[in-house]
Amino acid sequence: MVPDMIEAKPAIVLLSGGLDSATVMALMRRDGYTIHAMSFDYGQRHKQELHYAGLVAQAIGVASHRTVHIDLAAFGGSALTDTQLAVPESGVVPGIPITYVPARNTIFLSFALALAEVTGAQDIFIGVNSQDYSGYPDCRPEFISAFEKLAQVATRLGDESRGPRIHAPLQHLDKSEIIQLGTRLGVDYGLTRSCYQLDDQGRSCGRCDSCRLRHAGFLSAGIADPTPYQ
Repeated sequence: MVPDMIEAKPAIVLLSGGLDSATVMALMRRDGYTIHAMSFDYGQRHKQELHYAGLVAQAIGVASHRTVHIDLAAFGGSALTDTQLAVPESGVVPGIPITYVPARNTIFLSFALALAEVTGAQDIFIGVNSQDYSGYPDCRPEFISAFEKLAQVATRLGDESRGPRIHAPLQHLDKSEIIQLGTRLGVDYGLTRSCYQLDDQGRSCGRCDSCRLRHAGFLSAGIADPTPYQ
């Protein structure tokens, strides 16, 4: 750990390897947090994202980076964990899509709570946003607010009136605004991946909802998309 990080406040961040969480980490670095990153191998079909999570963690600079292994594929119900379900390629449509993983952010934030208790972190960061997302209910501001209330009654930190607070700093930004912010903060988006169907060479499909939102964000921001596509 570098000397100037010793006095910084510890904070937890959920790190997927995508551009949203990379941008959140750059904000945390700017604001002087000691970053403890947490990624999840949860049975996702696109688990190659974990490789890019590691690259982002290294590039941003973290105090620790854990990959937690859980098996959400055992429950199915999502095209991201069930190989019998096709990943949609027709564009974002109204409603909750088949790529929604049941209770995923609730589960991930619960693990982050446990790490916050151990590290004494009073702040947990997550890169969700509700402007141009895919309709996931656990990306809404109401969810973040409700989980923070739960965290403050379910933990020792909460009993001691020390948090934890749940931060979603990208909540009200669209993808182009996120990309512009991250670019100003020096994020190398070429290290990130957002695709639900990454191939073995780390190339994105360019057809799934996540790819469409990502590419449209770069176009709208007027910034070259560094993503390698199939």
